[in-house]
Amino acid sequence: MSMETVEIKAFVPARDFELSKRFYADLGFTVAWSSDDLAYLHAGETSFLLQKFYEQRHAENFMMHMLVVDVEAWWHHVTSQGLPERYGVRTVPPGDRPWGIRDFVIIDPSGVLWRIGQNTEKVTEGTYAAS
Repeated sequence: MSMETVEIKAFVPARDFELSKRFYADLGFTVAWSSDDLAYLHAGETSFLLQKFYEQRHAENFMMHMLVVDVEAWWHHVTSQGLPERYGVRTVPPGDRPWGIRDFVIIDPSGVLWRIGQNTEKVTEGTYAAS
């Protein structure tokens, strides 16, 4: 018997399901599968489920955190693609955080806050660099 895990996925809410799918594709995710109310998106080994479900309080209090190899490359992609202007979303440029991460913030069209960053300090097993 093994207690080993394989993965965990969040169900991210979407106010406008089709708009959110386009936003995430433009952000850098691949829409690997989609139905009328659920989509499986991934970027490399990172994935989540986008759901056609929206409750404002829930969406605006929902956060995702994604560790990447090169945060500056992701930030460059966001700005060079004009995602804030095209989708009317808010961003906060990359900055070094006291918990050992350099990250930036992008808030999706439904109000979900994403922190996309990379570790700046060695993280020991059993600790979590982003809080």
